[in-house]
Amino acid sequence: MSNAIYYVSFKLKKSASVPDFLQAAEKLNNEFISKQKGYISWKQMNDKETWADMITFETVEDLENFKKVSSTPDETALHFYSFINLPSCKMHSFSVERSY
Repeated sequence: MSNAIYYVSFKLKKSASVPDFLQAAEKLNNEFISKQKGYISWKQMNDKETWADMITFETVEDLENFKKVSSTPDETALHFYSFINLPSCKMHSFSVERSY
């Protein structure tokens, strides 16, 4: 089986504090995301304007389960989302076909 990646690109709200956003992301990862079955890693990237999250799971099934349990966000997730310009979000799920 190949790994699966959940890729989300987005912009932060103009009023968002980057240090506070990163702190909220770390809390969300520590309290929820990293505890999900098959979780491997979460990378956060930016190019000064657009951010991207790349969350890697062991299998497509693990990723699909994560998406299901994430569909009803708790307080920690809602706090993380409060920094994001939600209409700017673009979400994609990928199956890793090959790694070099």
